[in-house]
Amino acid sequence: MGKLTFYGFDPSPPCRAVKLTLAALQLPYDYVVLVPNSKDQKLEEVLKKKNPQHTVPMLEDDDAIIWDSHAIITYLVSKYGKDDSLYPKDLLKRAVVDQRLHFENGVVFISTLRAITRLVLFMGQKEVPKERIDAFIEVYDFMEAFLKDNDYVAGNQLTVADFSLISTISSSQAYVEIESSKWPRLSAWVKRMEELPYYSENSNGAKLFIAKVKTATFTVAA
Repeated sequence: MGKLTFYGFDPSPPCRAVKLTLAALQLPYDYVVLVPNSKDQKLEEVLKKKNPQHTVPMLEDDDAIIWDSHAIITYLVSKYGKDDSLYPKDLLKRAVVDQRLHFENGVVFISTLRAITRLVLFMGQKEVPKERIDAFIEVYDFMEAFLKDNDYVAGNQLTVADFSLISTISSSQAYVEIESSKWPRLSAWVKRMEELPYYSENSNGAKLFIAKVKTATFTVAA
């Protein structure tokens, strides 16, 4: 096995998805904390040298360098997994996992969570459009549908799609809490994920993220 070095930042949902995967696979690794936009010279040197997009999470596996959480987690389970349960080799099952990963990235993270967080934390906007909050409700409705007949988001088996989505869904509760009466299946899935023995790899960073959002003062436009 190669020497793994993971560059990340705990409040970041994508970084937490990687940490959950590493924990599930019981892989030893060196963890280097790189805080985005900190002007940290180490951050600048590492990312400019190794990652043209200058983003975290980033993984080094000996001489191999990979960034983007989805690329990292699927690489890790494909190379180091004892079986294919976290990322099935069966093409149809894998397609479902991939769809959920695309949903997490394009809809939940970029279009919903990151979009409003950029406004309230980085731009200091004091009023956000109501549709930004409504987007979380739509996401929760989709999740409820995904979990209609399944214990996990891509079927009845835990996969990397669950790791990716729990990192963003747990963070989304900084803006809209998950009410069990409205989203019972989603609520049950969150509790199921919280029972994982290594769930602290996500919960610790999620608490930091939520606490940071709660320090922002903003209202929702009518």
